[in-house]
Amino acid sequence: MSRSALGELGEVFSLVSSQVSGVTLALLLLVCVASAFISAVTGGAGGILMFAALNVVIPLRALVPIHGAVQLLNNLARVAYVREHIRWDQCIPFFIGCTLGSAAMTLGLANLDWQQLPLVLLAALIFYTVFKPKTLPEIRLKPRNFFWVGIATGTLGIVAGAVDPLLAAFFVRKDMTPKEIVANKSVMQAWCHALKVPAFIYLGFAFSEHLGLILLLTIAAVVGTRIGIALLNRINSHVFFNLMRAALLIAGARIVYQLVAPAV
Repeated sequence: MSRSALGELGEVFSLVSSQVSGVTLALLLLVCVASAFISAVTGGAGGILMFAALNVVIPLRALVPIHGAVQLLNNLARVAYVREHIRWDQCIPFFIGCTLGSAAMTLGLANLDWQQLPLVLLAALIFYTVFKPKTLPEIRLKPRNFFWVGIATGTLGIVAGAVDPLLAAFFVRKDMTPKEIVANKSVMQAWCHALKVPAFIYLGFAFSEHLGLILLLTIAAVVGTRIGIALLNRINSHVFFNLMRAALLIAGARIVYQLVAPAV
């Protein structure tokens, strides 16, 4: 590695160390690897686990844009591995709806006090994911109706950060293969997170002040994605989903505590 490259790397670590401690950063990197692995294997839940973990040390107003930037790059990496399974007839209507929903919510947030709203929505999504009855019928939307999913996801993504549980509800369907589900959810999530960059710049967030942290978290997430894709067809899904639900339940309980504790 050249001396200039080492210097640039040193600047990155200096920037990160000014935001979080070394031990905390190491734990966050491990969480990013694990959450990206979960998303690569199951197509969901990893993003919401990452959001809940990062929320321990990163203020909420900075967390949504930082999480969005990391998830954008992570989802693009996942798409690169399963791109041949993308169904554009679903994705293009979603892109249009998501863009409209994101733009409308961004303009609304400019004059909205939303300190607790994202946590309430996030907790609701977690508990829906964990406790949704298995007897509910599959939701098999026609491709054009993903426009409305895009509207909801774009609106929610600006305030709640993680949108994978919402999208997951529309991909629990046996007419799509696991790789098709992972590919299409990843493309849709990448689009949703990409829209956050101009949205939060408009709202006054300075991404340049957090580039070091975003870079390191992204590297960890991409590592987890690569491992997860390699194991996509080799894992005991029954055991894994039970573990995932347990992790989501813990994350949801923590968010409820965070909401209730100030009022006690």
